[in-house]
Amino acid sequence: MSRATLILLCLAAGLLTGVGMGAWSPMAADSGVAVARPLGTLWLNGLQMTVIPLVVTLLITGVTATAQAAQAGRIAARAIATFLGLVALTGTMAALVTPVLLRLLPIPRSAAEALKAALGHAEPVAPPPPMAEFVTAIVPTNIFAAATNNALLSLILFTLAFAFAITRIEGEGRETLLRVFTAIRDAMLVLIGWVLWLAPLGVFALAFVVGATAGGGAFRALAHYITIIASVGVIVILMAYGVAVLVARVPVGRFARALAPAQAVAISTQSSLASLPAMIQGAETLRIAPATAGLVLPMAVAMFRATQPAMNVAVSLYIADWFGIVPGMASVVAAVVVAILCSLGSASLPAQITFFASIAPVCVALGVPAAPLGLLIAVETIPDIFRTLGNVSMDLAATATVSRLSHGTDEDMS
Repeated sequence: MSRATLILLCLAAGLLTGVGMGAWSPMAADSGVAVARPLGTLWLNGLQMTVIPLVVTLLITGVTATAQAAQAGRIAARAIATFLGLVALTGTMAALVTPVLLRLLPIPRSAAEALKAALGHAEPVAPPPPMAEFVTAIVPTNIFAAATNNALLSLILFTLAFAFAITRIEGEGRETLLRVFTAIRDAMLVLIGWVLWLAPLGVFALAFVVGATAGGGAFRALAHYITIIASVGVIVILMAYGVAVLVARVPVGRFARALAPAQAVAISTQSSLASLPAMIQGAETLRIAPATAGLVLPMAVAMFRATQPAMNVAVSLYIADWFGIVPGMASVVAAVVVAILCSLGSASLPAQITFFASIAPVCVALGVPAAPLGLLIAVETIPDIFRTLGNVSMDLAATATVSRLSHGTDEDMS
């Protein structure tokens, strides 16, 4: 049994046990909640304590690797520019579309209120600042104070500048710094792996509290969450077809035929890496030069997840709507920027680590609680299918685009 399946089963078991005990004996349910809530909170705290060091080290190692890849040649640099443009496009799309989806298909309010009560300890990180305050606070006067106060946009921008500064150092100094941050990153990944090893217990405890407090409405709310987030993933997939047709000038039928085998592998494995051989075959079908496909596709799999900023912004906006928080324009802009930057360093991580490490900073930037992520990670199995489908679809579309831009004509596509 996979870890994701076990966590999902623990979620269902916790919800059913909590709902059943609440219906059978409210007094017993209250006693169970008194035990389960601290256990769930401890597990959440264990996840949250890793966020800042993990994000900082991932960003430094990811940016330096990206900068080194960009120096490999014009095609590599053009590929990275294409990747960044596409994640900016998908992240912006999610910020615009998710509120529309939530208006068209609103969260069941009774279930949302019950879930909010069940997670009553989860408070907003900070009220949305005015635009002028947001702009002036981007550059921190004290980086340690920024980390302490959860000013993650300021912390990430400093880390980004620091990472680029490292790339300008020559020789042993650069290698020493990279080894240090790589070692810290690897240690943090081991630590968060230990915390996630306890995920079945932590998710069961959180789900029990939600089931005992919110009742059966919790199932409706989670099903609604899956529907909204998966819909954003579907839109990213459709955007990949649009990029292929409008930018790379590939006929839609040919692109669909080339992409279908990779999509089949993506659904069955939920892994972009496992889909790479099928994507290379798809590139041959599109008549992309083997040298271009052989360089760009592995880069795309290693450092580019088109759905990550989009779906992470969607999750954060969903939590905001769930808790009745209306983020300001500055907070939404900050959330999109943080989502894009966090995607630079976490593309090669396992899905469960990526989920928390890359969404928690977006939640903080948006001013919404990150605590619900401990519950939502359990149902990530279904949205992750759409994440992988979107990544694979956009990987091939991006490769076709880079080929088109590199050759200046559509002769590769003809």
